[in-house]
Amino acid sequence: MIEVGRTGTLWTVTLNRPDKANALTRAALADLLQVLQSAHDHALRALILTGNGPVFSAGADLAEAATGLATDPLWEEVSATLVALPCLTVAALNGTLAGGAFGMALACDTRLAVPSAKFFYPVVARGVMPQPSDPGRMVALIGPARTKLLLLAGQRIDAAQALDWGLIDGIAPPDALMAEALALSTSVQNADPTHLAAIKAMIR
Repeated sequence: MIEVGRTGTLWTVTLNRPDKANALTRAALADLLQVLQSAHDHALRALILTGNGPVFSAGADLAEAATGLATDPLWEEVSATLVALPCLTVAALNGTLAGGAFGMALACDTRLAVPSAKFFYPVVARGVMPQPSDPGRMVALIGPARTKLLLLAGQRIDAAQALDWGLIDGIAPPDALMAEALALSTSVQNADPTHLAAIKAMIR
């Protein structure tokens, strides 16, 4: 369910299980982690993470969530690997995202979403903890009070509110989302990868 499109120094990584709202199984998470780890070895300038269908990802597959997938360390490994990539990473959010999938978007350098996207992280309702790094990354983007609205109060917000808060960086219609994501990647295509990595290290 993890598809990788390779065009020169750009990779597009797509969650492709639209009939299940791109919910991730443990095996799919492991595949995604392997793809992201391999990206370190290809001198990429940009990586776009997106989904197929009207939902980016519902997070953990419900059947496997019952056996602990929602809090599996694999989620944290995926996010940490995304953060550590030396290239530009863009989350092209083709629809709603929840739970651990929220963490993957937080781990990207920049985020675009379609107008219909909804954002929620129902850890209190499900009686689980968020992934360890997610609250800190969320606070860095939207501040502690709004992070509490999402994580403690369980608030759902739409794309317009996410943009207003600074959770995402742009909104694009579905038929233009990937074009917008590619446009963000244009300026880095001819860059020296070590230069990109150095700038990212300074920002971190």
